[in-house]
Amino acid sequence: MSGPQQIPPLQPTSASETSASIFSKRSLRQLGLFFGGAAFYGLASIITRRSLVRRYKATVPKFFQQSNRPNAEVNGAMEAFEALTIATVNVFSLSIMFTGGMLWAFDISSLEDMRRKLRGGLGIDGERRENAAEEEMEEWLATVLARKDEKERQKKATKDESSR
Repeated sequence: MSGPQQIPPLQPTSASETSASIFSKRSLRQLGLFFGGAAFYGLASIITRRSLVRRYKATVPKFFQQSNRPNAEVNGAMEAFEALTIATVNVFSLSIMFTGGMLWAFDISSLEDMRRKLRGGLGIDGERRENAAEEEMEEWLATVLARKDEKERQKKATKDESSR
């Protein structure tokens, strides 16, 4: 058996591999929205937990309290409003986190990136494709107008023959 094997030195990575890295500037900027949503979701969870604990503590009877009286006054409108705001904050924070995750997964970091990806998916890849679509539309319109002219000539010819 020979001595310890030597490990070859690491090769420098290309620019395309570096930009696809999770720790690249672009990726971290994209993940910023996801982590912002996650932080917002954490705060919303803390707010929700505090509200539930406060509601639970309000129902626990005091040590010297009569058993036939309720603990506290209930304001239904305020409780409904608080439940609605807590639910809204929770849903909003989850939607921010979900949107950030989807933008990172689809590698979209700006509005221009989104336009490019949507147009590529729809088959509109810029000027070349738009000109081809315009030319195709012109050809179709020319054939339709040619058919219309031919029908008008035939009608005129049949009118002329019937008038003789």
